[in-house]
Amino acid sequence: MALGNNSTITEFLLLGLSADPDGQALLFVLFLVIYLLTIMGNLLLLLLIRTDSHLHTPMYFFLSHLSFVDLCFSSVTVPKMLQNLLSQRKTISVEGCLTQVFFVFVAAGTEACLLSVMAYDRYAAICHPLLYGQIMSKQLYMYLAWGSWALGFLDALINILLAVNMVFCEAKIIHHYSCEMPSLLHLSCSDISGNLIALLCSTLLHGLGTFLLVFLSYTRIIFTILSISSTSGRSKAFSTCSSHLTAVILYYGSGLLRHLLPNSGSPVELIFSVQYMVVTPMLNPLIYSLKNREVKEALKRTLGKSKLFN
Repeated sequence: MALGNNSTITEFLLLGLSADPDGQALLFVLFLVIYLLTIMGNLLLLLLIRTDSHLHTPMYFFLSHLSFVDLCFSSVTVPKMLQNLLSQRKTISVEGCLTQVFFVFVAAGTEACLLSVMAYDRYAAICHPLLYGQIMSKQLYMYLAWGSWALGFLDALINILLAVNMVFCEAKIIHHYSCEMPSLLHLSCSDISGNLIALLCSTLLHGLGTFLLVFLSYTRIIFTILSISSTSGRSKAFSTCSSHLTAVILYYGSGLLRHLLPNSGSPVELIFSVQYMVVTPMLNPLIYSLKNREVKEALKRTLGKSKLFN
């Protein structure tokens, strides 16, 4: 493939994980287990939300979208990483790399938007409980969910259309286990000013912008909870948003730290990248299952029904 009519690069080498054969075997087993748990956990959560009428609320509608995004997020990077852990040549084609970048943008941007609208949903439920049904109408929460997907796709499309015109140098080694835009920009010999501007706008919108919305929502939530006189009332109010707050801390904490670090392929950078791209999609269904009474009750009802049929 000749990007920009000048590039002779047809593939990249992904060298982000261990080069030791024994270490690669252990990593393969570890990430295979994580991936299988991610698939099973998110599919189970999607099934529960779809089949249990008690979970047909705005909060769980958003959560079903989050579970689907996590499935996509993990599936974009982990299968190729597992393949490379078993291969001598850890390569990915230029087309495959750009495709991976596109879907990483879609998944990461959509997840950030969904976490922010879920924070707004918790704000409406805790700060305005009597008006919650009017504030979070079906039309609004449908717009918010599908709008999150639209922003993720638009952001990815803009960045990838600029990326296909880049010319890549002979140095084709990516010190990472997957393709991300900063890694590609580092390998380009052409003018990347437009790419940098687009990436900066993406970071401001889906990183700092959505984080600011989450921060403002939880600032109001915390003040409202502290104003509740009874201890049991405060505990009940906090329990309704503790799962989401845990998911927010995991995603934004590791994601922001990964992108604030220089693109060097250092172990710390790789750890944060694995955390937000691989581990967090596995943990989200566990967080919402273990910390959420309604999900646990829905699981019991589903298991009870299956026993009746048996």
